[in-house]
Amino acid sequence: MKKSYYITTPIYYVTDAPHIGHLYTTVAADILAGYHRLIGEEVWFLTGTDEHGQKCEKKARETGETPQALADRVVERYKIAWHRYGIRYSDFIRTTEERHKKVVTHYIEKLMKTGDIYLAEYEGLYCVPCETYWTETQAEGGKCADCGRPVEKLKEESYFFKMSAYEKKLLEHLEKHPNFIYPESRRNEVLGFIRQGLKDISISRTTIQWGIPMPQDPGGKKANKEHKVYVWFDALTNYLSALGPLENNPKVAQYWPNAIHLVGKDILRFHAVYWPTFLMALGLPLPKQIVAHGWLTDSNRKISKSLGNAIDPMALAEEVGVDGMRYFLFREFVFGLDGEYTKEVMIQRINSDLANDYGNCISRVCSMILKYCGDAPVAIEKILSEPCEPRDAVGEAIPVFHNEMQSYGFQKALEAVWKMIASVNRYIDSQAPWALAKSSDPADKEKLKKVLFQCHEALRVASVFLLPIIPTSARKALKTLGASESHSGDAPLLQKSGWGQGPKEIKVEKPEPLFPRLENKA
Repeated sequence: MKKSYYITTPIYYVTDAPHIGHLYTTVAADILAGYHRLIGEEVWFLTGTDEHGQKCEKKARETGETPQALADRVVERYKIAWHRYGIRYSDFIRTTEERHKKVVTHYIEKLMKTGDIYLAEYEGLYCVPCETYWTETQAEGGKCADCGRPVEKLKEESYFFKMSAYEKKLLEHLEKHPNFIYPESRRNEVLGFIRQGLKDISISRTTIQWGIPMPQDPGGKKANKEHKVYVWFDALTNYLSALGPLENNPKVAQYWPNAIHLVGKDILRFHAVYWPTFLMALGLPLPKQIVAHGWLTDSNRKISKSLGNAIDPMALAEEVGVDGMRYFLFREFVFGLDGEYTKEVMIQRINSDLANDYGNCISRVCSMILKYCGDAPVAIEKILSEPCEPRDAVGEAIPVFHNEMQSYGFQKALEAVWKMIASVNRYIDSQAPWALAKSSDPADKEKLKKVLFQCHEALRVASVFLLPIIPTSARKALKTLGASESHSGDAPLLQKSGWGQGPKEIKVEKPEPLFPRLENKA
């Protein structure tokens, strides 16, 4: 049986269109999904939208729409953007869907019966944009500890979840599973938060109308229509509700034990503390891992809609290309750390690596093959059995690529691929095929063919390993190289893509620019 792999993004608010921060997380998930498909695993990739709560209500009032109409409109913008960027999700969950509401209601009813959810009164300092309560100490100067905007004092009747009862159990799980939170620096942050002592948390609101109604208390004595489920219990449940647990869907057993939640560091606490304690109270297994990445920053400030410095992914797709953006985001920044985004650095990186190194190298090799060897198919099996610098480079790079991709080291994985490409450029310069072509010695003619097809093979392998990261361009490259069969569907290519494991006969095509050079119009 194939190994299963379940990757999720956070579900995104429908208060506005997607921005570059959403793109970063979603492309990371898509790269991981693509990689795991190509090593032969059964992959389920979930993304979606968070459509309830005060922020959605407020935005709908501003735009003169119902919250549902707002959600429907913005969801389409997400789907269009993800399609544009080649995001191959398996499912798109919306919290306004009945399949999701049913699961949320069922889980709350269950926790009411066990006493893990109870009615009390809550008073605290509340940030509307972040939908988060803070203590006086945390909200220093009356400002939200996350976004810095003013908080307001709120007092209301609320249902609470007994998170405090699961503090010890959560600490035990984190100590027993040191890789449950990645990277280690984020794990240490979460451990520090838990050791300060977990408090029961409010999971309902009476101040909002747009949300899932709290179910009745056991015995039906009190209707709770005025209480709506608070954002985090509603939103986090999507990771399970999308798998169909109430219908005994086999996807739950197949994928849930292998769930990887990919999140921004700002929502780590909700995923690494709230969500596991909800699951413990429900008697359900915890996800396999929670992976927190850093922020993309602009002048050391997080890039986000709420801070007013959002960058439109659709505009970037037009300006620098989809694969250019996909490559830049994961070659330039170390995943897990913050990264300072500037247009100048982005254009420089795309021109240097994709246009000059990769695209130009494929163009040079294919052009020389057509010029010096003709356009008839060439048998290459014997040629590839001989040692050469590109072959050594490929052999060294492949295990590094796999190790890094399986530990979220996208930048180092791409460095490994670029070592294959660099070996080709060096080999061309050292072997000077243009000089060999001028020679009248038959041995030089034979050597010319060897050099060109050894270079070709390194570029073929590099292109196969780039399929998860720059899928459209990698497929075009393989077609130009005459090796399109190297990417048939989702076959386990990356297990059978080493040196000499491609086509035994090659017929290249006339190359076209893979990555035209970009100009900085600013």
